[in-house]
Amino acid sequence: MSRRSFLNKSALIAGTAYPAMLALGLMPSAPAHAFSLQGDGKGKHIVILGGGLAGMTAAYELNKLGYRTTILEARNRSGGRVFSVRKGSTHQEVGGPLLTSNFDEGQYFNAGPSRIPHHHKLTLHYCKELGVPLEVYNNVNESTYYFSEGKGKLSNQKVRAREIHNDMRGYTSELLAKALDQDKLDLAMSKEDAAKVLEYLRAEGGLDLDKLYKASARRGYLEAPGAGEKSGKIADPHKLVDIIQSGLLDPDFYNVAEYTYELQMTMFQAVGGMDNIAKALEKKIAGSLKLGAEVKAITNVADGVKVAYKDKTGEHEIKGDICICTLPLPVLSNINHNFASDVSRAIDFVPYIQTGKIGLQFKRRFWEEDEHIFGGITHTNNDLTQIFYPSNGYLGKKGVLIGCYNFNDKAKRVGDMSVAEREKFALEKGSLIHPQYKQEFENSFSVTWHKTLYNMGGWAVYGSEERKNLYPALLKPDKNVYFAGEHTTYLTAWMAGAFESARSTVAAVHSRLAEQRVQYPTTTNKG
Repeated sequence: MSRRSFLNKSALIAGTAYPAMLALGLMPSAPAHAFSLQGDGKGKHIVILGGGLAGMTAAYELNKLGYRTTILEARNRSGGRVFSVRKGSTHQEVGGPLLTSNFDEGQYFNAGPSRIPHHHKLTLHYCKELGVPLEVYNNVNESTYYFSEGKGKLSNQKVRAREIHNDMRGYTSELLAKALDQDKLDLAMSKEDAAKVLEYLRAEGGLDLDKLYKASARRGYLEAPGAGEKSGKIADPHKLVDIIQSGLLDPDFYNVAEYTYELQMTMFQAVGGMDNIAKALEKKIAGSLKLGAEVKAITNVADGVKVAYKDKTGEHEIKGDICICTLPLPVLSNINHNFASDVSRAIDFVPYIQTGKIGLQFKRRFWEEDEHIFGGITHTNNDLTQIFYPSNGYLGKKGVLIGCYNFNDKAKRVGDMSVAEREKFALEKGSLIHPQYKQEFENSFSVTWHKTLYNMGGWAVYGSEERKNLYPALLKPDKNVYFAGEHTTYLTAWMAGAFESARSTVAAVHSRLAEQRVQYPTTTNKG
């Protein structure tokens, strides 16, 4: 049996090609090791604030060591920002109604994290340890579109990403090749070296022997090749001046995924929704998790921490030897506490991004059937910013697009709309690219993270000043309170940040309590 045949058969059996890729050595197994800390935490109680990935992972590892843990989570679900919207999912924003998703059974979109980079070793490790199957996430797709509203020759029309990418590679390579050939570059290289560079530029840009860029099959066909005399017809390149004047080189289109380290292929997603990672963790720590428990106050005391919280039965107080706080900083900022001034300052002033997504269910997967788009992202310069095509359910009957994924001012403008207005906006702008929207649309669901209760932002955004002046205060304990979450890492926005911070904090807490046990050994009265 060939490798290809084995992969195909394994994918059908396992529901994902990931185990087969491991077995064939096509992908290394997640190299992050299982935690193997020495000692035990019996007799110690750790209170964890927040039932997202960081909080549940901390509890999972602490429970292995024998600690008693209690997680207080304000929502009636675990996972925090790891939220897959499916039939019956509920969501509420500040001042807004409780929304319930009407997606069909089996349809979903990831309103929070949707991608796992292949080099996020710890995320892959926990997926493996928890038995969460993965599938390939198609982040890079040259068949998607660039759409620029404006007054240029290519404005207000959808242009395949491969056309812009290859035309710009061609024109750039042509300019470099001409300059190099005319000895106008101050390069310390021999003629033989220069000749090799020229050959590379010809290959990279698709240049002819005269070092001129001519369109090739790389950028697609006007008429596809086929049987008999159908050799295919290659489209002419867009003129460089048209690309520039149409806004297709503006910052809205700079995010070229294959160049961005975190977005380089191969990427993965959890089969059936990213919330399956949170659900797998929840099963491991179910006895520790209190849902619907909204934290009201955190107080360091001499022998531990007191946490006041409210649930449907009333107000309560819980005491622990140590507290691990994973709450998003905009939420923590509005909770009473007695932290040190530098910690309070960091909590109040670390900025969080404004961001939101709108999922659109369609009764037909027209992007696949009509336009041959299987996964990937269309980029725009309007307030939609991006349209994400699903990397699952290929050739199925229905599907859910992420019809809008935006940030900062664009996210604020859309987030300030009512839910009905958001849907109308997404359909109007999306129809400029996909006229099939109007006929095929069924229903929508929108999530604006900076207006979402218990989040109040997408993720921490550190500039150099915040890293220097605010970030360090969150890396150390404030007496008996430790901080964890993506905002305590250099992996903000990624699930890996939650996992990495949880491990780091668990190691620090266990080291401290283990040291105390050595310094103050338990004595017994033998009299």
